[in-house]
Amino acid sequence: MGGGQQQLQQLSQELQALDEEIEELEAEIADYREEKADIDDAVEAIETLDTGATVQVPLGGGAYLRAEVQDIDEVIVSLGGNYSAEQPQDDAIDVLRRKQEALDERIEETEAEVDELETESDELEQQAQQMQQQMQQQQMQQMGQAQDDEE
Repeated sequence: MGGGQQQLQQLSQELQALDEEIEELEAEIADYREEKADIDDAVEAIETLDTGATVQVPLGGGAYLRAEVQDIDEVIVSLGGNYSAEQPQDDAIDVLRRKQEALDERIEETEAEVDELETESDELEQQAQQMQQQMQQQQMQQMGQAQDDEE
């Protein structure tokens, strides 16, 4: 395999690695957006439910149980690190909104990372195309020289 072929193969491997990394980051973004939507649902529920309302509580495995809200004024909110705390309704909403803001920042950072990787990928693709064109031109020249030598 010639040096040009090796370089093309290396570029191809780099492009494939970049594509895989971009896919992973886009999956992360989708997860962040899903988490944000879950928080939206929680905030909406906190804002609209009243004490005494009936809700469906997930038990896991797709099973739910109907339960009555005993006290909507106090909400248990995850603080992170496997810690939760009982918060007044408005404070719970504030905690959830801050989580959304943090998710927005992560989404922006990850999208910027994807943009950088896509730019790098585009540049590598252009390099690969230029190398292929150069190799084709060299082959054409060699074929032309071989014909000249035969005559």
